[in-house]
Amino acid sequence: MGKPTGFLETPRRGPSYRPVPVRLRDWREVYEPQDDEVVSAQASRCMDCGIPFCMQGCPLGNRIPAFNDLVYLSHWDQAARQLLATNNFPEFTGRLCPAPCESACVLGIADQPVTIERIEYEIIEHAFASGLAREVPGVAPTGRRVAVVGSGPSGLAAAAQLASVGHAVEVFERADAIGGLLRYGIPEFKMEKSVLDRRLAVLESAGVTFHVNAPIGEGATTLADLQDRFDAVVLAVGSTIPRLIAAPGADLEGVYPAMTYLEAANRAVRDQTTPAIDARDRDVVILGGGDTGADCLGTAHRQGARSVTQIEIMDRPPDTRPADQPWPTMARLFKTTSAHEEGGERWFATETLAFRGDAALEAITVRDHATGQTHEVPTTLVLIAAGFTGPETANLALDEGVISPRSTLAVDDSWRLAMSGTPVFACGDAVRGQSLIVWAIAEGRSAAASVDVTLQGATSLPAPVSPGVSSW
Repeated sequence: MGKPTGFLETPRRGPSYRPVPVRLRDWREVYEPQDDEVVSAQASRCMDCGIPFCMQGCPLGNRIPAFNDLVYLSHWDQAARQLLATNNFPEFTGRLCPAPCESACVLGIADQPVTIERIEYEIIEHAFASGLAREVPGVAPTGRRVAVVGSGPSGLAAAAQLASVGHAVEVFERADAIGGLLRYGIPEFKMEKSVLDRRLAVLESAGVTFHVNAPIGEGATTLADLQDRFDAVVLAVGSTIPRLIAAPGADLEGVYPAMTYLEAANRAVRDQTTPAIDARDRDVVILGGGDTGADCLGTAHRQGARSVTQIEIMDRPPDTRPADQPWPTMARLFKTTSAHEEGGERWFATETLAFRGDAALEAITVRDHATGQTHEVPTTLVLIAAGFTGPETANLALDEGVISPRSTLAVDDSWRLAMSGTPVFACGDAVRGQSLIVWAIAEGRSAAASVDVTLQGATSLPAPVSPGVSSW
């Protein structure tokens, strides 16, 4: 604990946003940089608790008090080594994770928690600037080959861990670029794709081979083919079937799943073209109040929507922690993202009854649960951000019994599917269901440890989590 009085002297201070009129004119990340002195002062607020609940709150078990103290002392490289020991991709979690560690911070009981997520971001950016994050230690090859299907955070984490102990790893991605949700689901204003590409270059230098436009079981390579060619297969295919709204008119032109819209927007930004689904000069309605809905909101703002209304069927969350969600749990609180600060309306406790139009959408009919009133909301573009129901498995030719009652992949305690032949493992949202990026990385790391045990009889790789069902 570098400064015992730090939490008494320094108030919480996160990074500032770039001004709204400025950031809406581009797709760059929304935050202003913070000076090292400010970040070090924020790290000094860490109390180095006898029982660091922040580490329990993080599925990866990040050594938060240790790297906070090192940042306070300006030992950036040492802080990075502590962080990279438990997290393969701090540059992703430092931008995208909702920070359950901060919900579990002891300081948060009576004050604002430590800015753990932002400190993590600063550590890894310093590590890349110094070259530390690009270092690839030499390791003797094991002669074993592993195929990873899916290149989202879980698949990349598994690939990174397996390569680090000498296995030859090949990643198969059905899209035209590596990254999964990180590539086409996350808008540039939350994480610029150069951040992803920077990490992929590190993985390639570590020996990971990437294959794009490589769907498995769709008239090309099958899962059985991978089992014949590799010593183990890891399925990290995500949870990608959108949850739609079964209401009249849901098939009208102008009604889209959120990910269909976000992928089109990300591709348009990359290619500097007009997006396939454009919100410009349209009245947009987003059905869903979570992070994906907020991503759609910020995207529609930047595309020049005339108006945006975000509708949530649940009641408005409370501003402060309710009694039934006590510390150190991650409470469901009212959240204002950078996208919400940019404009738009938010409606809560509102149910969508119908989509109205002839051949194309003209309006939706909704009911306010608080008053019972029914409203017509004019719109020509509705984005359904209601979550996902499970992984796409129809083309994988899986053995009978490997799909759980929740429509996810059913694994045993070693992340293994009950498949005949070469061992097949699974991890991430395909197993847990739609969840947080930090859980995806943790599960990829844990699955990699089980693969290594299977191939070599023992492992030095950590396994931070066990298979389970996410509450997020």
